[in-house]
Amino acid sequence: MFLIVGLGNPGKKYQKTRHNLGLRVIDELESLNLKEVVLARPSGFMNESGKTVKGLVGTHNLKSNNLIIIHDDIDLLLGQIRIVKNRGSAGHKGVESIIRELGTKNFVRFRVGIKPVSGIKHQVSNVEKFVLQKFNKEEEKIVKDIIKKTAEAIEYFLKEGIERAMNEFNE
Repeated sequence: MFLIVGLGNPGKKYQKTRHNLGLRVIDELESLNLKEVVLARPSGFMNESGKTVKGLVGTHNLKSNNLIIIHDDIDLLLGQIRIVKNRGSAGHKGVESIIRELGTKNFVRFRVGIKPVSGIKHQVSNVEKFVLQKFNKEEEKIVKDIIKKTAEAIEYFLKEGIERAMNEFNE
């Protein structure tokens, strides 16, 4: 059995923000009726996700190997996904919280890109502000596609394993 956790912030205010892509992928996964998985949305804020995840891992008597975290990633372009395992947080506060609480980074992550793909040639200077912004209409079209693609990648991972999923979906 796998525990699949989508990261994000609770409440309507944050619903369609960049930081909530993980939660939106969970919504998509629910429609697939996957077997042998538990889908979860931490009820607290992103930076406190670790406590909820630790509780869920304990409740379901799972090892970190059976944990999948889905989260936004500012280092990847919008529309990209990357599957990783046993890697550091790269500054993502939700992932940092999970690593800290579990005492390990030995779990699978589906990183979903949120970096602007438009001609904007700038570094995002205020990351906290940027991740809490909503996508514009053009970006939202890409977001809908990447949500479906991420769900497809997770389904593939569950059937074929991490190596094949990484070869198939990592960009």
